[in-house]
Amino acid sequence: MSGFALIGLVLGVTAVLAWINERWLKMPTAIGVMTGALVLSFSLFGLEAAGVLDDAWMNRLIEQVDFGDVLMKGMLSFLLFAGALHVDLGDLRNRKWSIGILATVGVVFSTFLVGTLFWLLAGAFGFELPWIWALAFGALISPTDPVAVLGVMKGAKAPKDLSSMVAGESLFNDGVGVVVFTVIAGLLVGDHLDAAHIGELFAVEALGGVVVGLILGWLAYRMLKTIDNHAVEILITVALVGGGYALALAIHTSGPIAMVVAGLFMGNHGRFFGMSDDTREALDGFWEVIDEILNAILFVMMGLELLVLAFSGQRLLLGVATIPLVLIVRFIAVGIPISALRSIRDYVPHTVKLMTWCGVRGGISIALALALPASPYREIILSVTYSVVVFSVLVQGLTVAAAVRRALR
Repeated sequence: MSGFALIGLVLGVTAVLAWINERWLKMPTAIGVMTGALVLSFSLFGLEAAGVLDDAWMNRLIEQVDFGDVLMKGMLSFLLFAGALHVDLGDLRNRKWSIGILATVGVVFSTFLVGTLFWLLAGAFGFELPWIWALAFGALISPTDPVAVLGVMKGAKAPKDLSSMVAGESLFNDGVGVVVFTVIAGLLVGDHLDAAHIGELFAVEALGGVVVGLILGWLAYRMLKTIDNHAVEILITVALVGGGYALALAIHTSGPIAMVVAGLFMGNHGRFFGMSDDTREALDGFWEVIDEILNAILFVMMGLELLVLAFSGQRLLLGVATIPLVLIVRFIAVGIPISALRSIRDYVPHTVKLMTWCGVRGGISIALALALPASPYREIILSVTYSVVVFSVLVQGLTVAAAVRRALR
């Protein structure tokens, strides 16, 4: 099947599932379409088991789509920019220490604790998984997914203070998580990295991403300021995202961090000082639609990935057992810094519990798992990652709003 036909098929499936959700299920769109995609996948499994259908053709179609590349080198840039566009920079500044520690030290701490505990747990289930591979799992599952988090927080009606912390952490910790994962993945294939090289990699990726995002955001703002044509101005922001992300990756800086910074700059400065009210309204509407459409497509693709995963009963049990492990480590990784900062900052009641439950994992974790080098260990980690993500999106995502209401009433 040609690339264009494949895109058309994915769009068609996404549109139908979104319509079914809007018409009957009434779930948040992203969660509803992922649920629909999972039901579709299980239905195909059932039809195959009954001898009614050979789903090999569907598997071949899914395998034609490189989920990791589609997300990490395409959709993610637009989703991060759209998410950051409406985040108040003043709120982030007020919580800069909390967000900064959670997005950096918290991710590294969680990587090692999840990795070590997962290594022990896998051994208990009879899987002889090397510790470095378990660390790779810790790195890919520790960052909360900004796409998933921002999606579920929209309907949660959480206090502004809490939602700013959750959104800010999720926007930045995925960039840090990708760098940590890159280092560990390098060790898996035999790269020899010393502490100085790792520190240099972090500095270049993270700080470089910030600098690239600021420069590109400022250049786009200067261009917007000289014209008043909403179609051209929207085109400039699209070019900023697509071209800017490609540039950041080409010069080995963090594309995700660059897009978050560019989105924050445009949202807090460019929208107010570089365009008219009519253009701002058109820009907001455009990026809201892009955000909703790409979110829906991403979650459908996540649901359909089930068709090509090599699950087994033992791997499924390991995945189920890993879910509470990840939640417990998340609670510890959030609880330590928040408790330490309570003497200088006020937090809403039950902040640690709520941030633990709001820390949804999503497509980025699956994409990173798919990026692991070919190995029997990769299949174990991919199955477990998928189990954790499905639970996180469907169970945590659907209950975040209720958890917030219950904790704060």
